[in-house]
Amino acid sequence: MKIKLEDWKEQYRDEAVECMSTDEMHALQSEKLVKQVKNVYENSPFYTKKFNEMGLRPEDIKSIDDITKLPFTTKEDLRENYPFGMLAVPVDKISRVQGTSGTTGKLTLASYTEKDIDVWGECVARGLTMAGLNSTDRLHVCYGYGLFTGGLGLDFGARKLGAMAIPMSAGNTQRQLMCMEDFGATAFACTPSYAMYLAEAATEAGVVDRLQIKAGINGAEPWTEEMRAKIEDMLHINSFDIYGLCEITGPGVAIDCIHHAGLHVNVDHFYPEVLDPVTHEPVLDGTVGELVFTTLSKEGMPLIRYRTKDLTSITHEKCKCGRTLPRISKFVGRTDDMKVIRGVNVFPTQVEAALLSLGEDVTPNYLLIVDRENNLDVLTVQVEVDEKYFSDEIKKLEELKNRVSNVLKDTLGVSAKVQLVGPKTIKRSEGKATRVIDNRKL
Repeated sequence: MKIKLEDWKEQYRDEAVECMSTDEMHALQSEKLVKQVKNVYENSPFYTKKFNEMGLRPEDIKSIDDITKLPFTTKEDLRENYPFGMLAVPVDKISRVQGTSGTTGKLTLASYTEKDIDVWGECVARGLTMAGLNSTDRLHVCYGYGLFTGGLGLDFGARKLGAMAIPMSAGNTQRQLMCMEDFGATAFACTPSYAMYLAEAATEAGVVDRLQIKAGINGAEPWTEEMRAKIEDMLHINSFDIYGLCEITGPGVAIDCIHHAGLHVNVDHFYPEVLDPVTHEPVLDGTVGELVFTTLSKEGMPLIRYRTKDLTSITHEKCKCGRTLPRISKFVGRTDDMKVIRGVNVFPTQVEAALLSLGEDVTPNYLLIVDRENNLDVLTVQVEVDEKYFSDEIKKLEELKNRVSNVLKDTLGVSAKVQLVGPKTIKRSEGKATRVIDNRKL
């Protein structure tokens, strides 16, 4: 049941931190950064070497304002030091490892101490509170458990909040819906694309009104406000965007509140910078750039100025909810998700927003296929449409195809071949959706 803004209540908000003044937060972050820099210099051979190569000493960092003096860390650094070369504690102090798949076959591995896990749960619990959950709620977790951070991260947060966790993991959609109903789940967590899949399946099975779900915790892939509205409308819920990455701490780095005016970053633990992807200089609030994080509290594998490749903007204005935590906007995409087609930058989220602007005539299920023919880039967009268009006269199908083609060209600034396909034609994913196939690399 979707809850109205005037009826919104929160239980777990940490007023002392989440509503801290700018000066107080600056002092806290400065204290933590100075301590963390000294820690990594003394205990992480990777950073000892980096600092020495730059001629940088820990005493050169006196406050958070000095963060730009520090070196960047990249995913390539993690891969080159796989599995435990980035640690700042002995391996026997590590309580948990999490990882994501890498292009070389090796994982991008992150390591956590018991304190790191406790901080992780705390941050997720803050996010669950923003989504209106409390100790009486039952959280159905559809994220995968295992090395992927999604399932366990939400589990840690539910435990910290005192709520019931239902560890379903991914797969078997009909069983997911059955257990949501039977166990009385009041919230669920999964990727936005799988949330849409669940909404479609619940609608087809006629069980939407039998579910007690009030909130969806949806993240791990870029998505649009139009997609949020679609999910909320189909399931009659409030849907919230949660953000995290394995290298930093998994889900819980940031989440949006009921006002949906950006994702609140837990900046007492993770210091964000938004930088120009080319010059690496800070951009103004409201300007899109690459998100960079420094872990201020992490013990096991602290990271200094880690380049996430995620593209977003930031604002430091106080939110209507009363929180003073800076907010990052929904992600445009990633620097490595962006496709340059005939000199134009194209992101999958642009296609999603364009398609959803067409209303019920098309679904948000799409696939971009990029080829190169006669030395020219060719973009094909497959879009699922209602079955009726294939049974009606061909004229209506062509009219819809032209509408889709026109809105894509207006949005992207580049023409695309449009293929309208029937419902369920494009493969669904229970994890992160595959939105682009780039055959130019083959």
